[in-house]
Amino acid sequence: MGKPVSVVWDSSFLAYDLGGDHPLNPVRLDLTIRLATALGVLDGVDVVSPEPATDEEIELVHRPGYLSAVRAAPTAGWDVGHGLGTADNPVFHQMHEASALVVGGSLAAARALASGEVDRAVSIAGGLHHAMPDHAAGFCVYNDCAVAIAWLLDNGFDRIAYVDVDVHHGDGVQTAFWDDPRVMTISLHQHPMSLWPGTGWATEVGGGGAEGSAVNVALPAGTSDSGWLRAFHATVPALLDAFEPQLIVTQCGADTHKEDPLADLRLSVDGHRAIYRILRTAVTKHQAKWLALGGGGYELLRVVPRSWTHLLATVLDRDVDPDVPLPAEWVAHATRIAPNWPLPASMSDGCDPVHQPWGGDTEDPVDRAIRDTRRAVFPLHGLDPDDPRD
Repeated sequence: MGKPVSVVWDSSFLAYDLGGDHPLNPVRLDLTIRLATALGVLDGVDVVSPEPATDEEIELVHRPGYLSAVRAAPTAGWDVGHGLGTADNPVFHQMHEASALVVGGSLAAARALASGEVDRAVSIAGGLHHAMPDHAAGFCVYNDCAVAIAWLLDNGFDRIAYVDVDVHHGDGVQTAFWDDPRVMTISLHQHPMSLWPGTGWATEVGGGGAEGSAVNVALPAGTSDSGWLRAFHATVPALLDAFEPQLIVTQCGADTHKEDPLADLRLSVDGHRAIYRILRTAVTKHQAKWLALGGGGYELLRVVPRSWTHLLATVLDRDVDPDVPLPAEWVAHATRIAPNWPLPASMSDGCDPVHQPWGGDTEDPVDRAIRDTRRAVFPLHGLDPDDPRD
C-alpha cells in the first residue's frame, strides 16, 4: 500500500450518547482509540477531525421533514414520531448535531477517497446502518453509511459494493439502494427469524432493474468463526468478482461476538481479525478503494476495543499480533471505568478461525443458508449456484 490512510476521529463523536444504560455506549469508541494508541497502531497517523454534515448532504438519503423532527425532538415535549423517543432511539441533547457529526465523519473519509489522496479511509464512529429515510431505527438516527455511498455516487463512482458484517441485517442501506444497480449491498447477519429487524432473507435480491444487487446471507443462531467464514467464502468473493467494484464500503459491527449481549452468533475476536483481513484481501484483489466503518458491538470493554483496534490495524497494514498483551495503561484505565469487570489478557480469545470450504453440502444449517443465498442471487450474475467452483 503506497498512499496514506485517512483515519477520522474526534472526541466530539462521544456526544452521540443515547444515555443511561443504553447498549450503544460511546465509551466503546474512546476505549478503542486509547487501545490502538497504546499499541502504536496510530503512531504517525494524521487523524482527520470532521465537520458536521450539512442538511443538504444528509438529505441525500433522509427527508427534510425528518431532519426537522430530529432537531425539534429534544425540546418538543411530546411524541414527535419518526421512531424517536423509543427505548431503542431515545431523544438526547443536541441529537441532530451529534448525529450530523457522525455522518460528517463518514463523509470526510469518503471525500479523502474521492480526492485521490488516499485509497483507504476508516471512521469507527460510523456504521449506523438501520436509519431509514423518514425514521430512526436500531440506535441509528441518520444513516451515515448510505449518505456516504450516495455522495460517492455523485462524485466519480458508479460501482460500489457495501459489505455488512454486523450481526443485524443492514436494512437501512439495502432500502436506500434497493433499486440502484450501481450499488451491491451484501449483508451477513443472524437469521431474521431469530433477531431484529426481521429482514434480510435470502430472497431479498433488489428491486426492478437492480435484481441481484441485494445479497443476504442469513446465518443460524450459534454460528461460530468457522461457519461464518465458510459462508463468506462461498458467497461474497464470486459476487464481487462479477460486480467488479471500484470502491468497497464495509460496515464492521463487532456484535457477532459470542459475548455480545444482544445477539446469538458465536464468533471470537480472532474471527473478527480474520474477517477484516479477508475484506482487505478483497479490496486488494479488485484494486478498489476502501471505506471502513464501525457499527454495532455491545460488549464494551472486552470485545469492541480489541476488535476495532484489529480493524484499524488491518486497514493501516499494521497488523497486531493476537498474542500481544493488553497494555498496562489501557487495562488500568478500563479497570477504573468498570472495576469488577474481568478483562482479557491479550488481543486474542485463543481461537484459531479456520474453516472448511463449502462443497455444495446442505446438511449443516450454515450450509443451507449458503445454498439459499447462492440459489437466490448467483443466477442473476450468470453464476452456477450449485457449483462450488463459482
